[in-house]
Amino acid sequence: MRNLDITTLRSFIAVADAGGVTRAASFLNLTQSAVSMQIKRLEESLDLRLLDRRGRGVALTSAGEQLLAYARRIVDLNDEVYGKLTNTTWEGEIILGVPHDIIYPAIPNVMKAMQRDFPRVKVQLFSSYSSDLKEKFARGEVDVILTTETTPDRAAEILMNVPLRWYGAPGGQAWKVSPLPVAFCNHCSFRPVALRKLEQDGAAWDLVLSSDSDRAIEVAVSADLAITSVLEGHEPPQFEAIPNCAELPDLGQQSVALYRGTARPQIIEPLCDLLRREFAAISGVDLRAAAE
Repeated sequence: MRNLDITTLRSFIAVADAGGVTRAASFLNLTQSAVSMQIKRLEESLDLRLLDRRGRGVALTSAGEQLLAYARRIVDLNDEVYGKLTNTTWEGEIILGVPHDIIYPAIPNVMKAMQRDFPRVKVQLFSSYSSDLKEKFARGEVDVILTTETTPDRAAEILMNVPLRWYGAPGGQAWKVSPLPVAFCNHCSFRPVALRKLEQDGAAWDLVLSSDSDRAIEVAVSADLAITSVLEGHEPPQFEAIPNCAELPDLGQQSVALYRGTARPQIIEPLCDLLRREFAAISGVDLRAAAE
């Protein structure tokens, strides 16, 4: 297998743009003979004639015209990779804050892509509740946060809207009990939403567990001791959606919102783009079509 040489491609592009070897040599800060040798080496490697040297200047042959488009893409990609791997512009640390319940499945993919494309950028993941994340963001302690909120702030960018649903144990009976046994984390933003809906519906309910631990809530629900509210599609594997026949109050939707700081946009914006793409994929939105 033959490999194209970036240096010869760069010289070939310069000759095509300058319209001649002499002017290209001046642009590249090389001698005319050095540029001519590089073009000759490129032609020999491809076994094609790339330049038509008849006349006063040089013109591209049909093969040269075809190569030129590829050469520009190859050189641009080479320069982009080299810049990202070596330029200190693409170096630094970002603190990303994400609520516990939306880490999967998007965030592992985002972290992996950042490591692959920007190896000199360290992304530190911090997981907490939306209210805590917003407080830390306001104090400048985190660079980018995701939140789950009923009504995000005006500064937020909404990535997707997700139904909030009731969940219990697979095949569980807790939803049939009266008063309805519910369990919530103390700082969960869904807790006031769900309890308010129950009150408005006139339902009798009993808060059987209130904890700072998400795992404690998962244990109670999976043991069929209570039900809780979770974003649709983000429920733990040991949860099952409560059937519609339960006639529990509809919990509406929650927004997954993005807040980003203004410092170091050169490394923050690629992270935000990855977050947009991952959540668009989850919600089935074509970002290119949406932009059009």
